[in-house]
Amino acid sequence: MKFIEDKVFKNENYLSSPLVKGEYDNCMFLNCSFSNADLSNINFTECSFTECDLSNSNVKNTVFNIVSFSKSKLIGLNFNDCSKLLFSVIFNDCNLSFASFYRQVAKHTKCSDSLLHQVDFTEADLSSSVFNNCDFKTAIFDNTILNKVNFRTSFNYEINPEINSIKKAKFSMPQVLGLLKKYNIDVE
Repeated sequence: MKFIEDKVFKNENYLSSPLVKGEYDNCMFLNCSFSNADLSNINFTECSFTECDLSNSNVKNTVFNIVSFSKSKLIGLNFNDCSKLLFSVIFNDCNLSFASFYRQVAKHTKCSDSLLHQVDFTEADLSSSVFNNCDFKTAIFDNTILNKVNFRTSFNYEINPEINSIKKAKFSMPQVLGLLKKYNIDVE
């Protein structure tokens, strides 16, 4: 497997010309398009993606170890297909709508100013993650581990405390009312 280190990739389209399979360490991807591209079996360690489009990419067995995404589109990305080993990601000002973290262990994830519309967090472990100013409109939380997660500045989430673990999670008013949505009650 090829080893690529400390390289900057700019304005590339990886659907027409695929990214070389290998291990990428401390690389930067700027304004690159990976939409519908094959990123399977590639290792990214301490890499950053800025203003990139990874929507609907194939990430089967892809390693994202201490990887940051900024101002990027990750629409429909199946993070559940990624390697569970060393999974560590940071999102800032990203669109993750329709992505899936099904059964992914994503502890200590940091996500800020991002759209998470209809993201599937079923059976994921998000323990000790921080979501700052994130929009969870119609996101799915089903048997999700949310212990010590900070949702204080996030909104539009609907989390059923009866089927999700939310011990020591942090919420704020009035968004915390999303925990009562399933009861169809009026709170004044």
